[in-house]
Amino acid sequence: MSEQTSTPAKGPKKAGSKKGGKKAAKAPAAEGKTFKPEPAPQHPPSQPPPQLGLPSFDPAAFTAEQRAHVEQLSMNLARAAITAQGAIAEMALRQADRPAALSPDPFHVAPALTQVMSRLAAQPDRMMRAQADLFSRYLDLWQSTARRAGGEAPDPVVAPAKGDKRFADPDWSDNPVFDVIKQSYLLTANFLNGLVADVDGVDPLEKRRVEFFMKMLTDAFSPSNFLASNPTALKEVMATGGASLVKGMENFQADLQRGGGQLSIAQTDYDMFKIGENVATAPGKVIFRNEIIELLQFSPATEEVFEIPLVIFPPWINKFYILDLRPENSMIRWLAAQGITVFVASWVNPDAALATKTFEDYMRQGIYEGVAAARKQAGVDHVNTVGYCIGGTLLSATLGHMAAKGDTSIGSATFFAAQQDFSEAGDLLLFTNEDWLKDLEAKMDEGGGVLSGQTMADTFNALRGNDLIWSFFVNNYLLGKEPKPFDLLFWNSDQTRMPKTLHTFYLRRFYGDNAMAKGELILDGVQIDLGKVKVPVYVQSSKEDHIAPARSVYKGARLFGGPTTFTMAGSGHIAGVINAPAANKYQHWTNDKLPATLEEWQAGAVEAPGSWWPHWLAWLSAKSGGKVPARDPAKGPLKPLGDAPGEYVKVKS
Repeated sequence: MSEQTSTPAKGPKKAGSKKGGKKAAKAPAAEGKTFKPEPAPQHPPSQPPPQLGLPSFDPAAFTAEQRAHVEQLSMNLARAAITAQGAIAEMALRQADRPAALSPDPFHVAPALTQVMSRLAAQPDRMMRAQADLFSRYLDLWQSTARRAGGEAPDPVVAPAKGDKRFADPDWSDNPVFDVIKQSYLLTANFLNGLVADVDGVDPLEKRRVEFFMKMLTDAFSPSNFLASNPTALKEVMATGGASLVKGMENFQADLQRGGGQLSIAQTDYDMFKIGENVATAPGKVIFRNEIIELLQFSPATEEVFEIPLVIFPPWINKFYILDLRPENSMIRWLAAQGITVFVASWVNPDAALATKTFEDYMRQGIYEGVAAARKQAGVDHVNTVGYCIGGTLLSATLGHMAAKGDTSIGSATFFAAQQDFSEAGDLLLFTNEDWLKDLEAKMDEGGGVLSGQTMADTFNALRGNDLIWSFFVNNYLLGKEPKPFDLLFWNSDQTRMPKTLHTFYLRRFYGDNAMAKGELILDGVQIDLGKVKVPVYVQSSKEDHIAPARSVYKGARLFGGPTTFTMAGSGHIAGVINAPAANKYQHWTNDKLPATLEEWQAGAVEAPGSWWPHWLAWLSAKSGGKVPARDPAKGPLKPLGDAPGEYVKVKS
């Protein structure tokens, strides 16, 4: 669920630190001793180690240093193989009692694929044209390769998409062999993906499911993911005498151990970050707690504050500290500096005891009780609110519930990348058909009635496989490097569990049935009609959001019955939201009108550089009343229960 919104955290790395707090196991030697990868011998400038290419196999032609290098390379390759074999054998043993893990169709794509293939078979002329075009393109590639061998410099037949980091190494273009490998892969991948994209007469959702699967498949088969066809990895193996591969297999083994027999690829150095020490450091107090939330009130940064406080409800899938990663990009600190009294709900990381908690429970104990506690603490009759992502979906439903009951305790609502209409939801929609949900329910039953945080993380990572899976696969295993310390990726991996009753209701009624947008959602006996919500609403979307697409968010914005302001930010689901003004990054678009379609809105929108936060602050300030003396969280009517960031946020899945 994540884009890069910050630079890697700085600081010395602790000696012996490993991903996930575990040390990578070493492969045992034949005599029972522990192997240690040995670096290649140092070579004088006049005698460099063998370079990538076709080596001479005449031992007499090798110097002593070169022979030592080859011997060391052979030993380390053997050690890497032993380590990998041991890890895979252990994984197989652990998976033996998990039949679901061995499903031949874990993505439930077979029925959709059958539809697509049947349509293609019924259109042989289209298939023949596509194959002829592919063959023609390969002829062009062969001719281009021959011309290059003759000393010419022809333009490439096909090039990677802009921003594709897989082929950044110059050897992918400079070395004729790797250039042909790269272009052959791109031609084939484009052919397969285009074939599916161009098919007609197939249910749109089923077609989209096959497109997603085909993209996953072609990404997995990229030559950059294999040692023998990755020039960067091969150069690293030669430069280190194979030590990089030994380290890579140790990383692989450690990730299997951390995942309990399932591969959990490390995305950052988890030991570098401590909640409350170098992330989630904004000062404040826990002023309310129930079994669903801790409500945090953050310390003021000004002598006077606006009368009406702001209560933020983040997604319960993630931890709240995406709003407070570092002081320089912390939304919580920025709002406090603008004179806003900030409350944030920190959701519980539920265990089996909370497996039967419902959507209504999260509405009552999360939104209703959180708002009531903030009102009491601030001494006001209403508050302003924010809902982020799924927290925004819950807040929307609660507003509809409040409107039906005449409750006026929320005076305005802001939504960050939140959906109310799921008819054009993002790729998560592909994971919500009934077969998928039955598998999900089985996993939750196996986990005691909760969905593991790792399962949620795997799902979100799959949406951006090249960035969040394969780049780390190459870095950690083929190059044998440790992932860099990066606070955003630490947060991204810190997922929470999901109660079965809540999660299946959300997936079926919102993603599956789109019940709230249709006016068919009933909560606590109340039919939810967003048209009856008359409070002012501010809706933020992000242009490149793959989880809550801007078109989907826009359709939801038009459901509310009161004054609604829609804004679009640059970037995606995280970077589009968490974009502090000081960073001076991206851009945003505003338009006072709310026409029928997003395209019409964009046609009349005005672009402005940088963060959208100041635009929102102007809107929020107008709804926050006059100024009052700053509120000390320790001196309110509610007795502090502890310091921020509280206890719920520290519970690991």
